[in-house]
Amino acid sequence: MKQEFTLSIFSENHIGILNQITIILTRRQINIESITASESAVKGVHLLTLVVKATPDMVRKIARQIEKLVDVLKVFAHSSDQIIYQEIALFKVSTNSILSGNILETIVKNYNARILVVSPEYMVIEKTGHKPEINELLVHLEPYGVLQFARSGRVAITKQVKELNAYLKELDEANRDISEI
Repeated sequence: MKQEFTLSIFSENHIGILNQITIILTRRQINIESITASESAVKGVHLLTLVVKATPDMVRKIARQIEKLVDVLKVFAHSSDQIIYQEIALFKVSTNSILSGNILETIVKNYNARILVVSPEYMVIEKTGHKPEINELLVHLEPYGVLQFARSGRVAITKQVKELNAYLKELDEANRDISEI
């Protein structure tokens, strides 16, 4: 049975790594539901966070295959209950339609959102949370004229911090030893 998994892929920041990863997923007809790329806690190591829907067996196979790529250092696969995660969304809404009454204040308060920008033509509202919460706010704002909507990919950290930090420290020490040679 398919379920949602978050892959944390630690790699060197070289051109083409994402293409190589997507080829592995495409061969198995697995779609990327969400993707985020950023620096990691170790200098020179980048983190790609992918959300995929697959069986546990398929995710293990994918993780092993991705780990075989030259630029990939380590891959961790986690179910949603093994991580802490958030997404961020920005909503650009017409100022005229939303400023009538206390609608804005109520919406921002009820959805734990915040206002980033207010201009005569539009305002930008930020919401951090999980996908269902963000989608619910989008549906609530649509009658007021959503001009633009953007949502980030998942940003996640594991609940087992010691394991990941220990691996990254070992990796950092190994990189220092190599550079001293």
